[in-house]
Amino acid sequence: MKRRMNITGVVAAMFSLWLGAAVPLQAADMTRFDATAGSKMKLEGTSTVHDWQAISTIIRGFLEVGPNFPTEPGQEVKPGKVEARGEAAVNVASLRSVKKDESPYDDKMDDKMHDMLKQSAVPQIVFVIKELVLKEAPKDKAGAYVFDSKGDLAVAGVTNTISMPVNVVVQPDKKLKITGSVPLKMSQFKIDPATILFVKTADDVSVKFEWVLKKKAAASAAAK
Repeated sequence: MKRRMNITGVVAAMFSLWLGAAVPLQAADMTRFDATAGSKMKLEGTSTVHDWQAISTIIRGFLEVGPNFPTEPGQEVKPGKVEARGEAAVNVASLRSVKKDESPYDDKMDDKMHDMLKQSAVPQIVFVIKELVLKEAPKDKAGAYVFDSKGDLAVAGVTNTISMPVNVVVQPDKKLKITGSVPLKMSQFKIDPATILFVKTADDVSVKFEWVLKKKAAASAAAK
C-alpha cells in the first residue's frame, strides 16, 4: 500500500509540474501587435451609372500570434498553421465616399451608406481572426509572407465566416503591414443594394485593406 501511494504521489506531482509549466509557456509564446496609424480600408462597388468607393483611414484592433510568425524582416519561418487570434474593427461613421483620386465625394452618399450599414444600431464592422496558415515565405527581406486567413466578419448585425489570402510585410521599423482583399455581396449581410442619389448600386462589393500594427512593448520596458 505504501509503494502504491508513493507512485501515485509521484505521478500527481509530475502532472502538477507539467500543468503549471504549460499554461505560462503558452501565454509567453504569443506575441501581440496593436493597430497603429497608417491603416486604410476601402470599399469598392459599381452602379447603373459609375463605380463608387468609400474609405476609412482607421482600423483598430490587435493580433496575437505564435512562434512560427515572422517578427523580423526576412525571418526564416516554416510554412504551416500559425497559432493566431485577433480582431480588426472599423467604425462605420469613419467611412467616407471618395472619388477615384480619393478626394471627398458627397455627404448625402455618406449618410445613405451609414444608414445601409445600420450605423446607429451596429456602429462597427468587425473581423475576428480565427486562423492563419503560412503558404509562402518571401525571397528577400522586403518581400511579403503570404498567408491564408479565416475568420468571422460582422457587418450590420450579420456575421459570416470568410476566407481570404493576406500578405504580411515586416517593415524595417518592425511594424507589420498586412494587406488583402475579398469579394463580398451586400445580400450576404442582409443589406439590399440601394438607390443612392438616383443611382442603383450593385450587390457585389470588394473590400481592400492595409492594416498597420506595432509590436506591444514588454511590460518591464513599458514601465521604465
